[in-house]
Amino acid sequence: MTRVAVSLGDPRGIGPEITAQALAAPLDADITLVGPDDIISSLPAGEHIGVGTWGLGSGERSDHQRAVRAGRLAGHAVEAAARLALEGRVDAIVTAPVNKAALSLAGFRFPGHTEWLAHLAGDVPVAMMLASERLRVVLVTTHVALRDVPALLSTERVIRTGRITETALRDWFGVEAPRLAVCAVNPHAGEGGLFGDEDQRILAPAAAELGAAGPLPADTVFVRAMKGEFDAVLAPYHDVGMTAIKVASFGEAVNVTLGLPFPRTSPDHGTAFDIAGKGVANSSSMRHALELAVRLGRSA
Repeated sequence: MTRVAVSLGDPRGIGPEITAQALAAPLDADITLVGPDDIISSLPAGEHIGVGTWGLGSGERSDHQRAVRAGRLAGHAVEAAARLALEGRVDAIVTAPVNKAALSLAGFRFPGHTEWLAHLAGDVPVAMMLASERLRVVLVTTHVALRDVPALLSTERVIRTGRITETALRDWFGVEAPRLAVCAVNPHAGEGGLFGDEDQRILAPAAAELGAAGPLPADTVFVRAMKGEFDAVLAPYHDVGMTAIKVASFGEAVNVTLGLPFPRTSPDHGTAFDIAGKGVANSSSMRHALELAVRLGRSA
């Protein structure tokens, strides 16, 4: 049976409640919950690993103190879950949403889970995939300002992301001969240089090296992928890829970290502080993340 560790995320957010909801239905896996002792004690699953106490009296602290405490607990939970995977004690991990500002205040200064887990695994090259039944998108650049994207894009970076994607599609998703497409960075793929030369100068050589289609304009490549023409699309920057996957599969998409020595998945949304504890959070993406972790963990 697949063994999966689940870190509960920021205790101020919806992570604990969507985890409880997602685990209410049977799942063919051994689940280990990792988070604050006083929260996991009330949640379903087999093994529980505590990382400290959130405490019922936490409301008496200042907002700054609460943020630091929440970031520390969330950070320790992620590190504990990753350690279980690196030690071979679980086959995959699922991470509930965290708050980057709180993590930074607590001393965990990474742009996101993707970069953080890459560091914990030995600074291995990784890539961020958003996956659903309709579409798979892999980001070449992730959490950076749009103005910085052109300087970060390189032929080598696109090729590296493509190779990581090909390996994951074969080894984890069972795609024997992955078909990739490269999404253009400029309108109309640059229109022959009229709207920028990055597509022909940087992306076209990478696509040729990978044997991928493209670069293809963003307004058509994702539609073609959804029709079954490609197994994954390499998106040059965060929002073009994220917008495509969320329009295609909002609430059903799963974040997958490729390149790690173990599968890691997470829901495609954030902490949702504004609705936490109100009983209205939708756990569908968390359930999909758990189910995909089980499937990938079985294949890894």
